[in-house]
Amino acid sequence: MKMETVIDDDRIDWLTSAAPVPYGDAVAAMEHRVAEIRAGRAAQAVWLLEHPPLYTAGTSARPEDLLDPGRFPVFPSGRGGQYTYHGPGQRVAYVMLDLKRRGSDVRAFVVQLEDWLIATLAHFAVTGERRAGRVGIWVARGGKPAHEDKIAAIGLRIRHWISFHGISINVAPDLEHFAGIVPCGVAEHGVTSLSDLGAAASLSDVDRTLKETFTAVFGITPEADRSFDP
Repeated sequence: MKMETVIDDDRIDWLTSAAPVPYGDAVAAMEHRVAEIRAGRAAQAVWLLEHPPLYTAGTSARPEDLLDPGRFPVFPSGRGGQYTYHGPGQRVAYVMLDLKRRGSDVRAFVVQLEDWLIATLAHFAVTGERRAGRVGIWVARGGKPAHEDKIAAIGLRIRHWISFHGISINVAPDLEHFAGIVPCGVAEHGVTSLSDLGAAASLSDVDRTLKETFTAVFGITPEADRSFDP
């Protein structure tokens, strides 16, 4: 990642990758950026991207939750959480922020990420909700019996008070791809997407909304969009 001297300590670069980014390349780019932020040689950043179809195993992943090991590549991940799926049609936002500038409060930061996701979903007339004991954002569904599905995930790692990894929103992925894992270790609930809920939203629509709601939730307007190819 090309770096430059930071002039404004609270600047946040808004980066977007047009093509799906291999998971290993994304982790390497994040690791480098986090080190540069800590050294004062790079601005904080939010990076929007997609991945090719793959599964990641967080630090709490249980082997029995990988139901189909040969289906897609599986990558150990340093983020918190269990197994999750990434693939086309899912917007991933890797959030590399200096939490020392935000009170060094990880719990409050997670709440902000949840607020960010909920505000973004609300723009598309989808009511996202928190659930005690379950990470991510959930949507109540009708039917008999009534049920609820996960639409957005949160998985973080903090190093020297700088965050990386981040969030994902199911915009229009192939939901059947989640069948190879127990997503986030929760077997009794399903997954959904904006498309599955009937919301007409493209990735670019979601990107614009993420930027608007980021400003509202975090109180900072990111720098102009930049394309990024790691």
